[in-house]
Amino acid sequence: MKSRIGFFSMFLLFISLNAFAQQFEAVHALAARQFPWLKNKLVISKLNSENQDGFTLEVKNNKLYIQASSTSAASRGLDWYVKHYAHQSISHMGNQVESLKKLPPTNAVVQKNSFVPYRYALNYCTINYSFSFYTWKDWEKELDWMALNGVNIMLAPVGTEMVWYNTLLKLGYTEKEAIAFIPGPAFTAWWLMGNLEGWGGPISLEMMQQQVVLQQKILARMKELGIEPILQGFYGMVPHDLKQKIPTANVIDQGNWVFTEFQRPAIVVPTYNIFEQIADIYYAELKKLYGSDIHYFGGEPFHEGGKTNGVDVPAVARAVQNQMQKNFPNSTWVLQGWQNNPSDKILDGLKKENTLVIELFGENTNNWERRRGYNNSSFIWSNVSNFGEKSGLYGRLQRFADEVFRAKHSEFGKSLKGIGIIPEGINNNPIAYDFMLDLAWHEQKPDLEKWVESYTAYRYGKKNKSVSDAWKGFLKTVYSSPVDEKGQVLYQEGPSESIFCARPSLKVNPVSSWGTRKRFYDINAYKEAVKLFVAADKDFKNSETFQTDKVDFLRQVMADKADLAYANMVKAMESKDVSLIRSTSARFLGMLKDQDELLASNRYFTLNRWLSQATDFGKGLPDAPLALYNAKAQITFWGPDNNPKTTLRDYAHKEWSGLLSSLYLQRWQLFVDKALEGKTVNPAEFYQMEVDWSKKADLYPAGKPNKGNLKRIQQEILN
Repeated sequence: MKSRIGFFSMFLLFISLNAFAQQFEAVHALAARQFPWLKNKLVISKLNSENQDGFTLEVKNNKLYIQASSTSAASRGLDWYVKHYAHQSISHMGNQVESLKKLPPTNAVVQKNSFVPYRYALNYCTINYSFSFYTWKDWEKELDWMALNGVNIMLAPVGTEMVWYNTLLKLGYTEKEAIAFIPGPAFTAWWLMGNLEGWGGPISLEMMQQQVVLQQKILARMKELGIEPILQGFYGMVPHDLKQKIPTANVIDQGNWVFTEFQRPAIVVPTYNIFEQIADIYYAELKKLYGSDIHYFGGEPFHEGGKTNGVDVPAVARAVQNQMQKNFPNSTWVLQGWQNNPSDKILDGLKKENTLVIELFGENTNNWERRRGYNNSSFIWSNVSNFGEKSGLYGRLQRFADEVFRAKHSEFGKSLKGIGIIPEGINNNPIAYDFMLDLAWHEQKPDLEKWVESYTAYRYGKKNKSVSDAWKGFLKTVYSSPVDEKGQVLYQEGPSESIFCARPSLKVNPVSSWGTRKRFYDINAYKEAVKLFVAADKDFKNSETFQTDKVDFLRQVMADKADLAYANMVKAMESKDVSLIRSTSARFLGMLKDQDELLASNRYFTLNRWLSQATDFGKGLPDAPLALYNAKAQITFWGPDNNPKTTLRDYAHKEWSGLLSSLYLQRWQLFVDKALEGKTVNPAEFYQMEVDWSKKADLYPAGKPNKGNLKRIQQEILN
């Protein structure tokens, strides 16, 4: 009898160890994809941790031993070792990876815990400003980056188009009518948020099916890596013409979004039976495509100015959550803490244990405090940092740390359940995203200067005094956290904008409707820091990350200097001095062309990279030209294509090679030519120019930069 018990115990132990080994197979695969030098040198085992997610690291006999409480913690442990001991990393703006035969020692056992259960990532807008045309190859690296940075919950609404298409067919819509509700591939975010319908479409069934296959791969990989997906829930959003199909439906018209530019979808009142019927259809279709193992849902009614028209808002919230719970028991509704969303009335109707609020705009606001922990709901502190994926150096790093730890030690500390990043565009400022997600693994607020010393070592592969001194300057300028004389944070939505990207006029302020051209830093001090950085160039000739950052830092100096060139040109135009107009405009246009050539030297700053993504995405689809048009429209006039006064134009402008030398140069050249004739340009002319540019099939490949020109441009920038 004893031998049977012993055998059974050994059998259970074998099963348990095998399960743990399978749990960490995804981390081994991740290491093989991103750091192949670790193959056969990685040993991962289970760490028993009751209260916190955590990991330990130790190098023995040229092998890295990781103990971790979860797959997510194991991935983060791998990243921690690679960054802090091997001085390597991957990012959205270049990789620093090289083969190593001997593993750098840890000297002692390293132990780290996350003080919050959630490490969150992504904004609805990121899905479009950064990921609109991602193929599986792109998503695979994206998910690896997320896992390495400890992300364990992420917005994942790809492939919702087919869910809605199938739902509408069951509600009596024709195929053509159902497709008309669905936007193009670069505008799904604002559809999912209830801001518009149909814009950028119609798309084909083949494109929808491609997104379904992609989403199924995404969800499978997320499950392997221990990242919980947030899918799109049903919150009452329906086509604005639903009553034509279902006359008995109680529908609230939501009017227009962004003044009068887009017809918003309607909201079917959740307290009526028709809401339950549509919700059941929607969730059934979602389950068919993506399974029932979903625990988090996004989406919310009355977003950004939606109309409630006297309905019982707490009852609406309760009904939305109840339908989620009915179809996905014990699921959690994830809401956006943005402006006055979610309203107190919505929060009043919700079960707190199944509610999670994302504090979006932490670098500028303190809604978590003003709203009293969102009425004591669980919340995640996040920062946006970037709007529209506009180019520009920006990230209030000290503010990130100060606010996170202030919230942690506040009376609402028990409600702080996570830390996250929620940029509208993620292909910029890699330090902002690394630092934000890293904070989750510090029990005490880190010293920013010391953290940046470590960052530069893994970002560029080694430490360098000139680089370290340069980054001290960056922390005091572009990455500072400016406040006014009363100590209040200076409000700013994303990076300061470049005049080169503006629709020309004698008074450009701002470039986009909600941006700013104001510099909240000393541009001369910043330029001196860039000089220090560039001085280390010879030591980092083969570093992709250093060379990428060098171009970005130089680009920012040129954009700063362009403001003065623009001001001089405007003065000349106002004086009507033709000779002065010629000289000042030649200077400004020459700088713009130099900026284009500088940016052409690095693929991360080229229009062609974005447009090539769109063509790869559309390859083999009947609506391939539509994908390319979406890519161009989004970064120029945005939409719609029949309103020259649209406030959305240039919202997602980019300081990219190819875009500077085509559309932006054409706009400024027309502006100068008219000024020389004593005339001005009607903004409608620029609008038509933008629409026409978007309809062209050009991909604007970046030519091979002239080394002599680049050297001259760099010297002139730093002069």
